[in-house]
Amino acid sequence: MPEIQLLRPAHGPALFAFERENRAYFAASIPDRGDDYFARFDERHRALLAEQEAGHCYFHLLVGAGGEVLGRMNLVDVADGGAELGYRIAERAAGRGLATWGVREICDLAAHRYGLTALRARTTLDNAASRAVLARSGFAVVGETRLSGRPGLSYLRSLADLIAPPDPTAARSPSGNRTEREEDQAGT
Repeated sequence: MPEIQLLRPAHGPALFAFERENRAYFAASIPDRGDDYFARFDERHRALLAEQEAGHCYFHLLVGAGGEVLGRMNLVDVADGGAELGYRIAERAAGRGLATWGVREICDLAAHRYGLTALRARTTLDNAASRAVLARSGFAVVGETRLSGRPGLSYLRSLADLIAPPDPTAARSPSGNRTEREEDQAGT
């Protein structure tokens, strides 16, 4: 599995390559970033790092063994115990469960590292893969929206199950072995 890393200055070249190489792939299911994003990438990267330093956003990369960026998992507009989740996975890494794994990991980081209690997300109606990832990761549809003029859905995920103390009566089976739920939570 790749490693989730908090965005830092040294990620700039690999992140630029990731965005450039996957631009057409992303534009097929999510609004395109536009030419200006690429023309002013270095400036934008510095601005993201400043937002992160101020605690307004937390940007994460899914980094492969060779240092290549395989995906992004971002928590933006952090306020009042919540944030909006955004993510994208490289075309060459799609279809392997990486998005679901990454979203679940970011939910855990949001609860435990950043002290958040809820996450919001949005996706277009024609992005079935993203809708499936959100559903598998505990997000519930809470309404309709539009993204760059395209119809979509809004989602919400409470993080209470991640921050609640474990139920001591359900922690172990009568034999003392881990329960199936405990195994699922441990990622085994």
